[in-house]
Amino acid sequence: MTDRTLVSHDDIRAAREAIAPHVRRTPMMHSPQLSDRLGVELHLKLELFQRTGSFKVRGALNRMASLTDAERKRGVVTMSAGNHAQGLALAARQMGSHAVIVMPSKAVKSKVDATRNYGGEVVLTDADLVDTMHAIQAERNLVVVSPFDDPEIIAGAGTVGDEIFDDLPDTDLILTGVGGGGIVSGVGVAARARRPEARVVGVEPDGANAMRLSLDKGSPQKLVKAVTVADGLAAPHAGELTYAHVKQLGIEIVTIPDAAIVDAMWTIIERCKVLAEPAAAAGLAALLCGAVKAEPGSSVVCILTGGNADREKLKSMA
Repeated sequence: MTDRTLVSHDDIRAAREAIAPHVRRTPMMHSPQLSDRLGVELHLKLELFQRTGSFKVRGALNRMASLTDAERKRGVVTMSAGNHAQGLALAARQMGSHAVIVMPSKAVKSKVDATRNYGGEVVLTDADLVDTMHAIQAERNLVVVSPFDDPEIIAGAGTVGDEIFDDLPDTDLILTGVGGGGIVSGVGVAARARRPEARVVGVEPDGANAMRLSLDKGSPQKLVKAVTVADGLAAPHAGELTYAHVKQLGIEIVTIPDAAIVDAMWTIIERCKVLAEPAAAAGLAALLCGAVKAEPGSSVVCILTGGNADREKLKSMA
């Protein structure tokens, strides 16, 4: 890569080494039924089996590992709808620090409870999450940890892509949901290094399309309001750094309706017997609804990014 603002594959390899003692090497699952249905060889990368139930802990651990002892002693602050919150809470505890997490007052209760159980200090608010986070940072002299727009976070998330190519070197297409863009950026870096011809596609809900809007307008955009059943993809804006990765690496971004995401989630439950949260089903949803076309017989991987589904929310989507 010519632009040094982008994370490198060496950064991802360093992240792998840094976080290896603390994360699980998640499996890949081949689905014969969905492969036949879609006319491809479909594999699922099961990040829902990761610690805290989401890929997010990878980036959080890598970011915490990069801090100085003095910074860890000060503690960290972030904002999150839930999965990054849990990941950073655990990562901070693992590394002898303390995490304050600003979450929306309507955040999924199970994610709030889990964040507290991992040792995080949760601040619920109806106000702007970014503004609240920065106010707490200034008041308490904490270190800000972005949920997605940080090179260490992106490199940590990119380890998912590296593992995919370890297990399936001839992968032709990788799909994943896009919130702020951390995982699609990291996976994009891994793909360009390991198999440059592979397609990487990020999938956004129609009601939370910050990255697609950013590409269309030519600069990172902020949403007035993100409205989607997939709370894990409801980032309020696209990151400066993640936007640069998506644009410069040629990552495709598509948008799909919430109904397609819900349908894909239940398809995964019924056909693959694993419980993916709505955000994790976005990649498969794009294939099932035709928003993304894969070459017949090609090797396709959908990243099931998390499995932190709330039982009450599931009931409402039945």
